[in-house]
Amino acid sequence: MARATVLIWAFSVLLVSTNLVHGLGMNWGTQMAQNLHPSVVVQMLKDNKIGKVKLFDSDNWTVKYFAGSGIEVMLGIPNNQLATLSDDYGKAKDWVKHNVTKHLKDVNIKYVAVGNEPFLKAYNGSHLKTTFPALQNIQKALNEAGVGDKVKATIPQNADVYDSGTGGPSAGDFRKDIRDLMVQIVRFFNANNAPFLVNIYPFLSLYQNPDFPVEFAFFDGGAKPVQDKNIQYMNMFDANLDTLVWSLKKSGAPNVKVMVGEIGWPTDGNKNANVKMAKKFYDGLLRKLATNKGTPLHPGYIEVYLFSLTDENQKSVAPGNFERHWGVFRYDGQPKFPMDFSGKGNDKMPIGAKNVQYLPAQWCVFNKDIKNMSLVTNNIQYSCSQSDCTSLNYGSTCNNLDKAGNISYAFNMYFQMQNQDVEACDFQGLAKIVKQNASTSDCLFPIAIMSDGRRLHMVTGVSALAGLLTLLVLF
Repeated sequence: MARATVLIWAFSVLLVSTNLVHGLGMNWGTQMAQNLHPSVVVQMLKDNKIGKVKLFDSDNWTVKYFAGSGIEVMLGIPNNQLATLSDDYGKAKDWVKHNVTKHLKDVNIKYVAVGNEPFLKAYNGSHLKTTFPALQNIQKALNEAGVGDKVKATIPQNADVYDSGTGGPSAGDFRKDIRDLMVQIVRFFNANNAPFLVNIYPFLSLYQNPDFPVEFAFFDGGAKPVQDKNIQYMNMFDANLDTLVWSLKKSGAPNVKVMVGEIGWPTDGNKNANVKMAKKFYDGLLRKLATNKGTPLHPGYIEVYLFSLTDENQKSVAPGNFERHWGVFRYDGQPKFPMDFSGKGNDKMPIGAKNVQYLPAQWCVFNKDIKNMSLVTNNIQYSCSQSDCTSLNYGSTCNNLDKAGNISYAFNMYFQMQNQDVEACDFQGLAKIVKQNASTSDCLFPIAIMSDGRRLHMVTGVSALAGLLTLLVLF
């Protein structure tokens, strides 16, 4: 019986790894009004032969659905738990017991991601004193539980933890303000055979710097090369990763395994965030990964997790309105564009989510019979601040709607994210529920899906900025 179980497990691993870019994984975030059921997500990953998943928490209800799937799982510890885990080793032991060892018999847990980009400059040092102790405690707890040889703790870092100034990758080193801390961390990784996990986003370089050479974000060789000693860099990915390689070398940890924890391209919310550019980026990236050539200083295969599986309509828009549109798949698990995860260049649509249950086919729209428009502004602001209107902004997919269309879109997003509550389609008499699809050829008016049945996410005012920006679009 035990031998049969081993054979079944090995076969399941084979199923999810065949014909896949070696080392390819996928991030799955759940900051949505309604989430896909984990069983649906597991099937999506298997259907598309994606053998690894990176989570942003360790929700037991979610993790159990990966049992027997053969999918390799990276659990996440949110930043708001770092202080507790750094101060109390007992809490770290409890965390490992309830989130790792509890599942290891059936779930292929490989890594624990301690925090998420905790040293990001935008955090103003909030996690500098807690991240490394939390990492140490989690790895110690894993070791004491007898699983430290199989499960490694790491820290997903933003690429802003290192830089090269005005020089090339060879000038790379960890940021001066955190260098001593980073040296301790990477040497800890080296001692524990744990990887360095970095998030690389060429799109953000383009978004933040209008002078950034667009083609350098892609892999087609159309950019002016960056010369660094005897090496020519034709794209940002290679240059960025090799900057990290130099940083590790200068920190006395040149042999630490490097993994890319997040990389992707958004499809909405900005003029450069669209399906055409996303497809171009992914086609080039996957084609490159399929060659297993690596970078000039990191030859061979690179383990990569794409960001992200689906859109997340409740993410903060503080970084930009594109933040809710990183998904390779839409909110309902349907693919946005042709994409070949094998990297062979086959122009085919990924396999979408199956057995997704939608709410009734109805939409909340502006009642055009209304003549008094004085109430519109406040209701638009409210609906957008409590939902997601990022697709209405300049350069986005719904930017070309007329005034009535803009109002309808805002009303419908609120209505759908409130699970089609009848009271969520009133807006002081400005709205009505219709059965005719309000979508246009360019702009999708979504229908909500049924919640995953476990985590009901109440919409809060996290998108007030999106609402205010939308007002500028409307008027």
